[in-house]
Amino acid sequence: MDPVKPLNLRGFLIYKSLLSPAEQGVILDDIRGVIKQAPLFSPITAWGKPMSVGMSSAGRYGWYSDRSGYRYERKHPNGTPWPAIPQSVMRIWSAVTDCARAPDCCLINHYTEKARMGLHQDNDEQDFSFPVVSVSLGDEGLFRIGGTERKDKTESIWLSSGDVCVMGGSARLAYHGIDRIRFGSSALLRNNGRINLTLRVVD
Repeated sequence: MDPVKPLNLRGFLIYKSLLSPAEQGVILDDIRGVIKQAPLFSPITAWGKPMSVGMSSAGRYGWYSDRSGYRYERKHPNGTPWPAIPQSVMRIWSAVTDCARAPDCCLINHYTEKARMGLHQDNDEQDFSFPVVSVSLGDEGLFRIGGTERKDKTESIWLSSGDVCVMGGSARLAYHGIDRIRFGSSALLRNNGRINLTLRVVD
């Protein structure tokens, strides 16, 4: 993992092909271990609608949503603490940020063929001076980037397996989302689909 100069798209720093196929395989195996302990589930939005992505987490906190709203919880819905963030994932944070503090949440999103993630801000954390680091594994995802207001114009870029995106500074509270995936565009996952990891400092 040897970061080169990233593509700067509206303050989003995108490291194309940062992770080698071998590194992606190691990370995926580690994430499978996390999911074995903390199975994927589909959160309910505050409006009562199930999200189309499967979710889990690793670290001290996991992101959660139900009719009470969006928040971080210390335990999986099955009542067990979240597994530790794998070191293979922690190394990505160290490679692309200069933060002395390690993340305390790794959110895992699993996209099947029809799954989407609407435009949203990552704003449930306490300190926005820390970046959010996003890791793409598996099928390509069409990543849409906006501004700090929902009405701002957007532009899109395809993220491929092994790409890493850093959302910090002016981009930290920008709206973003995944409009669709190119199902079957990667052979990394056995049954296709896309896994996105986001590393965050929660408190």
